[in-house]
Amino acid sequence: MASDARKQPPWTPPQARPDAQLPRLKIYNSLTRNKDDFVPVDPTGKVVTWYACGPTVYEDAHLGHAKNYDYFGFHVKNLPLLPRDTSPETFSEAVGKAYKDQVEPPAPADAETAQQGQAVAVANLLLRAHIETARSAAEALQARSALPDSELFAKTEGMDSNNHQIYLELTQKFERRFFEDMKALNVLPLDHLTRVTEYVPQIIRFAEKIVANGFGYATPDGSVYFDIDSFEKAGHSYARLEPWNKNDGALQADGEVSLSKGKSMKRSENHFALWKASKPGEPAWPSPWGRGRPGWHIECSAMASDVIGKTIDIHSGGADLRFPHHDNELAQSEAYWSTLGCQVQWTNYFVHMGQLRIRGLKMSKSLKNYTTIRAALSQNEWSARSLRICFLLMPWQDGIELNNFFLKSLDIWKHSRPEVTGQELGVADKQLLMALDKAKTDVDAALCDSFNTPTAMRILSELVTEANSADSLSDQTIISLARWVTRIVTIFGLDPEGDLSNPDRIGWSGLDIPAPAKPYVYPASQLRDKVRTLACSGSVDHTAIAELADGATITASSPVDKSSRPYNDVLQQSRAAVKALAARQAPAKDLLALCDQLRDVHLWNLGIYLEDRASPHPALVRPLDKSLVEERAERESAGAAKARAKLEQQVREAEAGKELRERAKVDPLVMFKTSGEYLQWDESGIPTVDAGGNALSKNRRKKLVKEWEKQKARYEEWLGTQRAA
Repeated sequence: MASDARKQPPWTPPQARPDAQLPRLKIYNSLTRNKDDFVPVDPTGKVVTWYACGPTVYEDAHLGHAKNYDYFGFHVKNLPLLPRDTSPETFSEAVGKAYKDQVEPPAPADAETAQQGQAVAVANLLLRAHIETARSAAEALQARSALPDSELFAKTEGMDSNNHQIYLELTQKFERRFFEDMKALNVLPLDHLTRVTEYVPQIIRFAEKIVANGFGYATPDGSVYFDIDSFEKAGHSYARLEPWNKNDGALQADGEVSLSKGKSMKRSENHFALWKASKPGEPAWPSPWGRGRPGWHIECSAMASDVIGKTIDIHSGGADLRFPHHDNELAQSEAYWSTLGCQVQWTNYFVHMGQLRIRGLKMSKSLKNYTTIRAALSQNEWSARSLRICFLLMPWQDGIELNNFFLKSLDIWKHSRPEVTGQELGVADKQLLMALDKAKTDVDAALCDSFNTPTAMRILSELVTEANSADSLSDQTIISLARWVTRIVTIFGLDPEGDLSNPDRIGWSGLDIPAPAKPYVYPASQLRDKVRTLACSGSVDHTAIAELADGATITASSPVDKSSRPYNDVLQQSRAAVKALAARQAPAKDLLALCDQLRDVHLWNLGIYLEDRASPHPALVRPLDKSLVEERAERESAGAAKARAKLEQQVREAEAGKELRERAKVDPLVMFKTSGEYLQWDESGIPTVDAGGNALSKNRRKKLVKEWEKQKARYEEWLGTQRAA
């Protein structure tokens, strides 16, 4: 079949039966990054299939989980196998929290409770034994660097990988509490619930078919991987949800979670696990490739395919699951269902919920803004009804975040040319201006309808979304839109510094850098933009770069006020550093590093951030806010963890190299004579009779000969180095 005939279209909209009665519903589809008309697979339009990746039930559900559930009746959810972030270091704490009420029986207050306590004690006897076994394994893993492998494995021998109940005890408790929370919020029950542990045979068959279709392969260690290269050669597209992250090694490694630990035998770093061989103490199931466990991504693919079939209307989950989890799901599911000459689109609409933000920050334990559903409902001022109303005020995909819209509008306003009278507007401008007129009418109607602010906020959000997705808008169109949105949020009291008497105002307070900084930060940013452009041009013009540092376009006013001195210092230091690099004909990488230093160190320390944008747009100068600080902290934490892992790997490799060098010193003539396993050897020192007096079999002797030959080569190489020394 010709390659052009196999080419997979980016998205194929389903077709409804002509007489089907469908609502005019649009859904923001992550596959197309647009609002698409929703048409279900069912030609009559009466059935909608929906699969959602479920919560990780290792503790109580937080408020973000309350945000993700809605009224659609065809909703399939998955509860994962294990708490993925429980580590050996946090094991004791997690067990104490999860089994506080189960491991220790209640103190008897009367005969009835005494009898209950005895029943609890008997029922949990085996559970406590399992916990102590697991605790021993966790302690061994914590001390792994100080333990030889033999002692480490001895510590984990008690872990029965066949007794999966050991691993399910923690999740079962919080699964029950999760559904209690959903019931308290009046969320309708699921139509179908799937658990990974109940679908292992289907997962194995799923992986087998992917391999049979030519898109997967098994490795000698008993693992199975998805072959992205073969998938793309067959005409499929990989990473359709977030193609810009396709080659992001850090995200790919995160997608493999614990499966990525240890040396992998996969053919390419970007291939991902369908099935992974289990190590001692890990849960394991029998498979054609040996004892192992499912890869993370294949769990959802196999379960959703088994329950729903080869095409799903809607697949949903958190925005952080787009890549690699959902992109990998999409690839392996299409690899499973597609046959020669027939490619299947597994999911038609991907719906991703934005993260719940508290005061502009992602909900996070480290920021102490983490709140569970139970905690919220236990407070007198919150009820299930009021909490649902609160979430109904938000768009499901992100929340009304106007900061970026206002920042970009302000930037356009600062750099726009005076409006040309009679300027011809493009199609996109006319459409948006019509939408603006309609929004004005609709907001007025909403506020006249018993102060219907939720509808008004929805209208604002939709208008801003339409503006962000439009192409080639004129500056004046964006400025007109931004001024009206500013007026409405000021009326709503969202800006304490709002001024309705100023019709030209754009945005709200907190968007601008301090006034003393402006005469110095903007020139510094302009210099940086131009240096970056020249450094990325291929052939660096150092003369032009030196002229930029001396240019009149970046001079700042004088004398320098005391409040402006720190910003002026940064400007002058930047100019001097640029001139010094130009004078010594520094390479492009040094110039770009200097630009990064200005952004990430000098201005960052002054509370200002330069947000780089695609050419030809200059960097966006904005004040530093908590969300930027949090994102940077997360990146630095991930980078530090990666650096630690690299250092640990180097130490392990050095130790392994040292061990090999010591082994190389052993004469092959005596290598088998010190173990006590053998009684007789031939003239080369290769065993012929074992310690029991039995002649060695051909196969065993053959293995010993190979080992002897390897040692002989190592020994001779070592002798050569000694002679050379």
